[in-house]
Amino acid sequence: MEHSTFYRTIEIDGLTIFYKEAGPKDAPTLLLLHGLPSSSRMFESLFARLSDRYHLVAPDYPGFGHSSWPDPKKFAYTFDHIAAIMNHFTEALGLPRYTLYMQDYGGPVGFRMVLAHPGRIEALIIQDAVAHDEGLGANWKTRRAFWADRAANESALRTNLLSLGTTRTRHVGNDPNVERHNPDLWTDEFYFLNQPGQGDVQSDLFYDYRTNVDAYPKWQAWLREKQPRLLVIWGKYELSFDSSEPEAYRRDVPKAEVHIVDGGHFALDTAADQIAQLVGSFMSRERAVGA
Repeated sequence: MEHSTFYRTIEIDGLTIFYKEAGPKDAPTLLLLHGLPSSSRMFESLFARLSDRYHLVAPDYPGFGHSSWPDPKKFAYTFDHIAAIMNHFTEALGLPRYTLYMQDYGGPVGFRMVLAHPGRIEALIIQDAVAHDEGLGANWKTRRAFWADRAANESALRTNLLSLGTTRTRHVGNDPNVERHNPDLWTDEFYFLNQPGQGDVQSDLFYDYRTNVDAYPKWQAWLREKQPRLLVIWGKYELSFDSSEPEAYRRDVPKAEVHIVDGGHFALDTAADQIAQLVGSFMSRERAVGA
């Protein structure tokens, strides 16, 4: 039987952090880290399919979803800062060990959490998140120009990253069967991106994305040295990142499980059953190994 999902808030570092939680607390924990411009909402399909067997926790980052949106003039929107808050969040909830599920921005947040507290990590699940420079595809040209000269390229960056067209493409990608994609997903996200102050929040955080590229060698070195249990899930209609990225992870961790699924950047939109089955099987094997 599915366990009820609870919608909770907790005070972390002076901020209200919203999170969803479901499943038996004595079961293995899945900590689900969302991407841009989504929130914990993107994991609803996994909550519906996995909460009978696992303890699921999905927070909203500061500046996203139902968590606090502090003023960028008073709050540093950096991946270091968000990762630190997420580490404090896990400590406040009493989560000593967990499997990290990282999608998009969840990658840079999660890898920082891994390197800060490697002993807390039971396994990694990476879904459409990048840890190799070659994984950033052709549409990152404008974004790299923004990192090189923010003042000259901020307007172009906002159009490239935050437009309705880009928000739609993150979901649909190059899927020829557009009719199976719910347009509410991207119109709701576009509405969120147009709330007062959101442009500044997302521009600040994306300007800091350049620090992720600088950190990729550290993340790769950790993967190669530690050889963690790793599941890589990738949408075959993904256009945000390059299709070479899944195999780049396998080069770092040869025993990684790599699966290409019938979806785009937000592959859970259309491949939730397949992804839930992959995650459930992976978690079961991980538990058997740890038993």
